[in-house]
Amino acid sequence: MRKIGTSAMPPPSRKIPPPGQGKRGEQGYLAYLLRQAQAASRLTLERALAELGVTPPQFVVLTMLKAYPGLSGADLARVALLTPQTVGVIIRHLERDGAIRKTPHPVYGRVLQWQLTGHGATLLGQCRRHATLLERRLAAGLTAKEQSTVRRWLSKIAAELQPDGQFPRQ
Repeated sequence: MRKIGTSAMPPPSRKIPPPGQGKRGEQGYLAYLLRQAQAASRLTLERALAELGVTPPQFVVLTMLKAYPGLSGADLARVALLTPQTVGVIIRHLERDGAIRKTPHPVYGRVLQWQLTGHGATLLGQCRRHATLLERRLAAGLTAKEQSTVRRWLSKIAAELQPDGQFPRQ
């Protein structure tokens, strides 16, 4: 007899396959498989970067500032695929911690440009070491040509699914 006020969950009618099998494997839909892979790689990176007190979005901002010094907050939001509000919070934290600094644009003084400090470059180097370990795991078993093919395919998807290269706002 069931007690009033309790609810028991029935057992699943079928066993759910682990990642890599069934619809969660080669029989799965591409968009789902991309999402599954992204979630697994993000969680792995998140855990590794936590040792340094850095989040994956902060790591992306640091990476983009090294690649493209002098970006504005709006530009950072676009290249980091983050909302302007999120980038604003990240910038405040990274600036407070001495990892980045702002300078006014030489022509448009109200526009702030961001760049890494020496501390930020050191922090990014530490983050890159963790990310490199993950990248090695991701590329394990792939030849250089296969890696290039995957990179080209992923880049093509990103370029073709975003109108005018703009990140769709949520």
